[in-house]
Amino acid sequence: MKEGFLHYIWKQKKYQSVNLKTVDGSDVFVKSSGTHNHLAGPDFFNAQITIGNQLWAGNVEIHLKSSDWYVHNHETDSNYDNVILHVVWEHDADIFRNDNSVIPALELKNYINQSVLDNYQKLFSKSNKWINCENDFPDVDDFVLKLWLERLYIERLEQKSEVIQDLLNKSKNNWEAVLFGMLAKNFGLNINGEAFLSMSQSFDFSIVRKLQSNQQELEALFLGQMGLMNADHQDRYFIDLKDQYHYIKHKFKLDDNSVLPAQFYKLRPPNFPTIRLAQLAALYYKQHNLFSELISKKDLTDLYQMFEISVSDYWQTHYNFGTVSSSSKKALTKAFINLLLINTIIPIKFAYSKSRGNENTQDIFELIRLLPAEKNSIIEKFQDLKKEPFSAYETQAYIQLKKQYCDKNKCLQCAIGNALLSE
Repeated sequence: MKEGFLHYIWKQKKYQSVNLKTVDGSDVFVKSSGTHNHLAGPDFFNAQITIGNQLWAGNVEIHLKSSDWYVHNHETDSNYDNVILHVVWEHDADIFRNDNSVIPALELKNYINQSVLDNYQKLFSKSNKWINCENDFPDVDDFVLKLWLERLYIERLEQKSEVIQDLLNKSKNNWEAVLFGMLAKNFGLNINGEAFLSMSQSFDFSIVRKLQSNQQELEALFLGQMGLMNADHQDRYFIDLKDQYHYIKHKFKLDDNSVLPAQFYKLRPPNFPTIRLAQLAALYYKQHNLFSELISKKDLTDLYQMFEISVSDYWQTHYNFGTVSSSSKKALTKAFINLLLINTIIPIKFAYSKSRGNENTQDIFELIRLLPAEKNSIIEKFQDLKKEPFSAYETQAYIQLKKQYCDKNKCLQCAIGNALLSE
């Protein structure tokens, strides 16, 4: 058993509250369990508990054994001076305050139903399971699951908002610059995402604005800063682009020392960094006010149309410098645009709306539900368990569930875990 389980029992009042007594026989009535503290100090703040005939207001500390109080050196920490009740699984030692009075102790093992303990053991039993509750997951109440998925998706959006806020701080509240950084990161996908982000942050976004009327100059800026023109080729376009980059670098006093190197290894040609950067340049050549346009658009069809771009003539017949390939416009696929919408556009819309004091998420929920389910190993496993159609809304929520709860064994903080423990 872990101490976190006792926190759960106390917080959710999963104990028999009738005839509750301290180890010395005093009656206990819990008016308020207090506020769960996840930082240093007592486990629950500002509880209200009647012990005997006296109502106490103060803090509650929880341990597996009473003697853990001394193991954790609480007797030397003034933060624990206001503990009014010591809640333990097993009482094996009296705990004294500075004035030598005994802190009342409640031994929980005498007041917990066996069914709760059995469900806990079942949920956390050591076995080769993908997630702790996979055997019971298909039977989780649909209403419980629906509410929890909604909360999980909002959590995921809030986590992404923290990244956006960090970029906002660095860009002095320039939403266009933040969008550019987020798009660059997602154009780089998993392998080159961080490298593309570092490229986008290696110069001020105002430079993109100044070069937007010339697609080739945007390519020179992006590819040059990414270090993709450091080699020597006899290719005419490469030579022209390299000359343009040197001029831009000198004019704007650019520094590329902080830019991470791009990778080609294990990438299919359509995902080569050269092609993705050429597509990013094409997008900003076409859309001069991308942020305001994206914020104003609510219809999915309109959003798709904004990303209908074509790379410059050179890249229609190349995947890399110097090697000719069959001609292709190399437009953004609908699947790739969906990834941009899920990972960049919708989080930006959410963060911007939140910054303006608008907490209404209805438009965002409607949009994410129109997007098809993502395909990855996590989603495949959940679909095997639940066997029902998913949209991107469910897949984002399930990714959050797996990474932030299942993988961290946080079943006691999960609505599904709570529901299974309460059966």
